[in-house]
Amino acid sequence: MPKGFRKTISLILSIFLISILIIPVQGYFNLPSEQRIFVGDKLTLGLPFPDTFLERLSVKVDDANDILNLKEDVLNLMEMAPPVASEPGEVNLELKIFGFIPFKKINVNVVPNLSLYPGGQSVGVLLRTEGILIVGQSPIIDEKGNAHFPAKDVGIENGDIILKLNDHELMTDDQLARLINDYGKKNKKVILTLKRGNQIFTREVKPIYCQETETYRIGLFVRDNAGGVGTLTFYDPGSKIYGALGHMITDSYTNQQINIKNGKLVRASVEGIKVGKKGYPGEKIGMFVENSNLGSIEVNTFCGIFGKLSQNNIPNSYYTKPLPVGFVNSIETGPAEILTVVKGEKIEKFSINIEKVMPARRDGKGMVIRITDPALLEKTGGIIQGMSGSPIIQNGKLIGAVTHVFVNDPTRGYGIFIEDMLIEAGIITSKTSKNLGA
Repeated sequence: MPKGFRKTISLILSIFLISILIIPVQGYFNLPSEQRIFVGDKLTLGLPFPDTFLERLSVKVDDANDILNLKEDVLNLMEMAPPVASEPGEVNLELKIFGFIPFKKINVNVVPNLSLYPGGQSVGVLLRTEGILIVGQSPIIDEKGNAHFPAKDVGIENGDIILKLNDHELMTDDQLARLINDYGKKNKKVILTLKRGNQIFTREVKPIYCQETETYRIGLFVRDNAGGVGTLTFYDPGSKIYGALGHMITDSYTNQQINIKNGKLVRASVEGIKVGKKGYPGEKIGMFVENSNLGSIEVNTFCGIFGKLSQNNIPNSYYTKPLPVGFVNSIETGPAEILTVVKGEKIEKFSINIEKVMPARRDGKGMVIRITDPALLEKTGGIIQGMSGSPIIQNGKLIGAVTHVFVNDPTRGYGIFIEDMLIEAGIITSKTSKNLGA
């Protein structure tokens, strides 16, 4: 066979393999391993592959409880209408190429229909941290002008959490400072019990007299609480469970997760707006409303904060009735709306566009959204701080929440899927995701 002919055949085979394999591999990584649908919904997998590949793909169905009411246990994606889930339960699917090459396994969890009240209210977040958080190091200048870093010298780092000083359980930063000064006056060292990640360890530190403050110190900046303004995403009057923010609260100094001991949610009023611009994220300027405790904050996860309300409802709800929840498989690119507050406590609805949906991405950035509402763009410039948690509504369903802004384009940002927040809230369960709220 001529050498040039062999090269031509090789090129044709390469193009063929690219067309049937590489394109599906790209789509493969956008396929979730777990999918949820409601009773009465069609099982639509939304496979991101060309027809030339779907023709070679079959779906083996493990449906022990006959939830899908199938006559056969193999689905032909190109020939039959999607089956309908008749009752709650679990179905396991195995996608195969040419009927025998394993490609992907998907667990389908059929759940009872669920409706929740969308939020949109601005809320104040007040957190009491677990222990005392170290946010910085500061030199101690002695009487000779020498700088000392006693805590740093024994390996204590920013982001560490001080749990105990000797046998004293620590509650406030004032308590920590007072104890250090007391032991320093007695010329005694202090033994600190610290937490770094999941590691618990101790360090012995000798307090040094600070000429500037006229107290004994160990050279740390610390804090015992955190606060800010965000947006409520959803609440359930039946269980009183709520979710807000759509992302984790981190310390502004260390950028690490704040481990909360307790906290509370209060009403907040938006008193001003810093308009977002390219390179400069905007911000809601909010004030906490006095004597307006809404509920407890029990967990702080990558999906937001969650807890229980102190009452059956939240003031100023936009909807008088709950909305059905929309899972990932129901989300479409195209028009949608968000609920948020830009003045006072009044919730308003604004138009957005969902530009991209990434079902397999479960890090709080599953949707790319763009603000399209002229009124909101004029008031805020796009997505701004304090808007995180604003519920996203599409086709009359609560599907997610605003989470992040693109710094170089404040009209665009990310959204989180509502089902990820519901898993963390403990409202729905997952086999493949750890429920941090349990």
